[in-house]
Parts: sequence; structure tokens; C-alpha cells
Amino acid sequence: MSSIELTPSQKKILRALTNLHKESEAAIKGEDIAEQVDRNPGTIRNQMQSLKALQLVEGVPGPKGGYKPTASAYEALEIQQMDDPASVPIEHEGEPIDDVIVEEIDLSSVHHPELCRAEIHIQGALGDIHEDDAVTVGPTPLSKLLIDGRVDGKDDTNNILILRIEDMVAPAEEPSH
Repeated sequence: MSSIELTPSQKKILRALTNLHKESEAAIKGEDIAEQVDRNPGTIRNQMQSLKALQLVEGVPGPKGGYKPTASAYEALEIQQMDDPASVPIEHEGEPIDDVIVEEIDLSSVHHPELCRAEIHIQGALGDIHEDDAVTVGPTPLSKLLIDGRVDGKDDTNNILILRIEDMVAPAEEPSH
């Protein structure tokens, strides 16, 4: 399937829908999506029409109705759906965040300690995390990599946290293999 070009607004709405759907599995009301992305419910309904036309969203009628993402929605957002993903712990200001999945960790400028950054790709809501907050990611399942850092930036559209790395350890514990 060819990749669908989405506007940043469509991406943000679709990402919020997939995050909310992951939490509840039920149809998600437009009002809940509107609250998550800080938009008017009418705007959400209008955007959902175009997302339905692209077959990324299905509408569910009735009092328990709302919207559900299709398999194509996950493809369009490049989200890998797994039944049992390996758990990578993430902490925000020392408190574990349970309802997110760490999908990918990209390191940039590793040759330059002051400029070294980690891009943490996440499935789930990033709502309460703000710039300069302390975040710890890991240990990862295989290499037991543990990253301590402070939030340098946040991309809500693509669910990416950018961390200024303060400490990085591997293996942080004994490998299981």
C-alpha cells in the first residue's frame, strides 16, 4: 500500500485516536479526541470525515459510538502493532509511566558528549511531560541500555521525546541471554 500523506493536524488527531483506542479498545468519542489534542469537537468531526474517506478511521453509530482506527491508520502513522511488545520502562520525574510503549530509541551526535541527544519514539500520550523534565528510559530488553536525561523537546505530532542525555549505561543489569 502506498503511504498516505497526512497533514500535521490529521496526524495529531489520528495519533490521539490510536492512543485512546489502545487504552480502552472501545469506540472513541470525538469529544475525547478533541480534549486530547486541544481542538473543538466540531473540528474533530470535520477531520474525521476526511480520515474516513481515506479509510483510516471507521465511524461507529449509536450511543456507545465514536471512532475506531483501521489497520491502515497504524500503517499511515508507521506504528507497529504487536500483541505482546517487550516492555521498556520509562520514568518521568522518578514516577513510572505505565500506559506507554517505547517503540524506538535513536541516538544522535554520540561523538559529541555535550550535543548527544536521544529521540524516544513512543506509543501513548505524552501529555504531562514538559521541557527540562527528568526522564529515564530503560533498561532495554536485550542490551540493557539505560538512558537518563532531560527533555530538550517534544514532537506531539509524531510522539517523539528528545532528551539531553545526562547518563547512559549498558548493561545496566545482567543480560538475560
